[in-house]
Amino acid sequence: MANSTTPFGLRPVQTLLSGPYSGAVGAFSVAAGNGTAIYIGDLVTQAGTSQIIDGVVYQDVVQGATGDVFTGVVVGVLPTTRDSLLYRAASTQRILLVNIDPNADFLVKQSAGGTPLTANDIGLNANVVVGSGSTVTGWSGMSLDNTTEAGTNTLDLKIVGMPSGPGNDVGSSVSSGADGSDFYVRINRHRYVNQVAGS
Repeated sequence: MANSTTPFGLRPVQTLLSGPYSGAVGAFSVAAGNGTAIYIGDLVTQAGTSQIIDGVVYQDVVQGATGDVFTGVVVGVLPTTRDSLLYRAASTQRILLVNIDPNADFLVKQSAGGTPLTANDIGLNANVVVGSGSTVTGWSGMSLDNTTEAGTNTLDLKIVGMPSGPGNDVGSSVSSGADGSDFYVRINRHRYVNQVAGS
């Protein structure tokens, strides 16, 4: 069966030493003046400003983009009412829960089209593609850029593995990939760790 090509951002699955995903979450704010929606699974980076909300200091974050130094990945948005959206809508003040663990591994879908990444690309680095998130599911539209894989140490993400199973067509061989396949990645340009070259 062909892979879905609908992106979902980055989903935490485990840590560097193959331990189960167990949190490492920090709370960050987004200023009401920020006009970009932020979704679950989005990479975020710190804005250099803070807010005091109900007597608590929160550092502000904004949606990440290619080439940023990332604070982490959004894993939740705190509700303000029972009718709160699952994501942070543009120009609204919300508090985000962000996985800040530099050793966390994430599941991400490679971008549609182009030449698919393959199992032989594990170990290389690649950039992220920022796409439009879903206002229905609240999930991110970010994906793994399959046109940028290289050993360059300044690329956004490090490809660390590839899930096998009926939900992920990995391609016909280790050198022949399938469109829309999923990979495990780790944030390479992370605020809390030095970036490294791929190999």
